[in-house]
Amino acid sequence: MTRTALESDDQLVIRNEVEILSQIDHPNIVKLYEIYDSKDKFYMVMELMVGGELFDRIVEKECYSEKLASDTIRPVIDAIRYCHAMGISHRDLKPENLLYDKGEDDSIIKISDFGLARVVSNDVMTTACGTPGYVAPEVLIGKGYEYYCDYWSIGVILYVLLCGYPPFYEDTNEELFEKIKNADFDFPSPEWDDISDEGNHFSS
Repeated sequence: MTRTALESDDQLVIRNEVEILSQIDHPNIVKLYEIYDSKDKFYMVMELMVGGELFDRIVEKECYSEKLASDTIRPVIDAIRYCHAMGISHRDLKPENLLYDKGEDDSIIKISDFGLARVVSNDVMTTACGTPGYVAPEVLIGKGYEYYCDYWSIGVILYVLLCGYPPFYEDTNEELFEKIKNADFDFPSPEWDDISDEGNHFSS
């Protein structure tokens, strides 16, 4: 990428992502292999992921069985636990940021895009960030939050996997955020009729 095309804030985001990815080594996180920093351009050499986004597979399948949803989300949780153990919060988990290494059904899913990630110290985080629809209530309330916000996003992703649509959807972000802050969602029929109590509980 050309330096002149980047705002100073963008450069800080990239530097932050490089710093965090340089510390991470997990089979379900996209690897950063090399960086090349010249006077005019900055290059990040990332692991090649040719299987597309989880989002595309959701669109194709419409909804997942509980077994397939569990198999899909388990390695994501494992990778996030690894990040949290290192004091890192992703803060922007969503199907578009979960990539497959190849196109086959048995391909490996990996977390990508650590541009909003942060190393969490003893202080709580206060910056409101993330993607509407997947952001946790505590992020929106503005009183500080910890890395547990990632688990809320995982719960939203699992909900989408099981029924094919998100738990929160409104025409405006203001209305959407109010629903999220109040955890105002349900498990409508007929999509959730055959989902087990365990599946309902985990998705909530």
